[in-house]
Amino acid sequence: MSSLHPDLRKKLRDVVLEARRVAEKGAEQALRALSVDAAEPAASLTVEKRKLRVALRARGRQLGDALGRDNRQKLEHLTAECAYEHWHRMLFARFLAENHLLLHPEGVPVTLDEVRELADEEKPRVHMWELAARYATRMLPALFRPDDPVLALDLAAEHRTKLESLLAGLATEVFTADDGLGWVYQFWQEERKDAVNKSEVKIGADELPAVTQLFTEPYMVKFLLHNTLGAWWVGRHGGDPPVEMEFLRKNDDGTPAAGTFDEWPKRAAEIRFLDPCCGSGHFLVEGLKILVAFRMKEEGLGAGEAVAAVLRDNLFGLEIDPRCTQIAAFAVALTAWKLAGGYRELPADGVHVACCGIAPRAKKEEWLRLANGDEKLRNGLERLYELFKDAPTLGSLIDPAREEEGLFVAGWGERKPLLTKALAGERKDEEARELGVAARGIATAAEILAGRYTLVATNVPYLLRAKQSPLLQAASEDCYAMGAADLATVFLERCRRLCSVFGVHATVTPQNWLFLKSYEALRRELLSKQRPVHISKIG
Repeated sequence: MSSLHPDLRKKLRDVVLEARRVAEKGAEQALRALSVDAAEPAASLTVEKRKLRVALRARGRQLGDALGRDNRQKLEHLTAECAYEHWHRMLFARFLAENHLLLHPEGVPVTLDEVRELADEEKPRVHMWELAARYATRMLPALFRPDDPVLALDLAAEHRTKLESLLAGLATEVFTADDGLGWVYQFWQEERKDAVNKSEVKIGADELPAVTQLFTEPYMVKFLLHNTLGAWWVGRHGGDPPVEMEFLRKNDDGTPAAGTFDEWPKRAAEIRFLDPCCGSGHFLVEGLKILVAFRMKEEGLGAGEAVAAVLRDNLFGLEIDPRCTQIAAFAVALTAWKLAGGYRELPADGVHVACCGIAPRAKKEEWLRLANGDEKLRNGLERLYELFKDAPTLGSLIDPAREEEGLFVAGWGERKPLLTKALAGERKDEEARELGVAARGIATAAEILAGRYTLVATNVPYLLRAKQSPLLQAASEDCYAMGAADLATVFLERCRRLCSVFGVHATVTPQNWLFLKSYEALRRELLSKQRPVHISKIG
């Protein structure tokens, strides 16, 4: 694994911090120019711009921007979304180009120099980064919605040019290092995180992504996966795994120190791996590399076949922040194409990485209209509404399989096709369109949350109870009382519940719960229901 040199990391940090400032300033100015915040559109707006304004206002409300009684609308969430999307679409395009994966619409790989030449030939002429972003959008329709009004917003030339200059100033090595994408998100959130911490507000939906996202060092990711997946391989097949595992610890007799997980499935094809707090995708990317190597060896698959099989069968991720979810999905796709030896279409349903922080931000009756009169689907949508109404605060703590909701989980398999059919038609109403997009995402997250997994591996979020919002405190006390003193220990119990019978959870956590008296009940609970196989202290 190649990591960014500290000098390059510092340069990337400076660029990303400046890019967020520029992008947010440009996005706010562009939104106000379209009267998105105003009660009525400016008289000078064309018909097309009025339509875009309506779509942007609907998008903003779904993101959480409040609409006042005077018909004025807040811009906070929409501004952040616009800034993120415009910068990251350009950024992802360069990641693709520098890894020889950016494709012309005719399917031919193109370099940045070739994109520059093609841009000059476009009529009307466009800038190379705009054209590169269009190519990236075609390759990644699941990440960049073709109908997303945010991407239809034009930033002023001064802001667009500044962003392009910042992007061009980054060295190629930033885009070929294995940890580049992870640092991109960490730096994007840095100033927001500092501001929240200084404010001393209780941490809720708007603050959680910035405060709880921590970069997971590559050695931590490898250690946990090598001593679970790698140990299983040694126990099942003997000898060394078919991929380098320098952190796999062995006893003097050559057996894995963490055990051999004999109760796990006999074939890699049946292993289900979840990261419920996947951040920018470090665990997923490393898991993809390992499981592809396993399936190539066990089944004699080619690299492309193995990549498709692992994405279809083995790999799952959840993340509370939709923007970070997008980076994780892109990281998985980029790694998949590298392993496969080039671009290829991803499985029909994309990668199994979903945002569990999306709420149905509409009145319940509006949400239930998505059922189009189908009573069975209406019942399912009603359960989704109740489960996910606090999703931006609860994220992966939502448990569709808990108590009476288990009935919902059992019947969701037959309801999901009904939802797909109900949302397939063309919707001219922008409110309905945005609700439909949210419903698809929520349904996917619910399906992953309801699953059970052979291995659950993650770096849990850390947040003391005293810093949590009342809603998060109440949910933790209600469902995870013994670990409620910290979000980290709440997630220990949540990870356990996500495991299948004989499943394993491997986590990076604080050490204090191992010895503080206040966690004695939690330790007794864990030891009575689980078997710890390996604990390593770091720091």
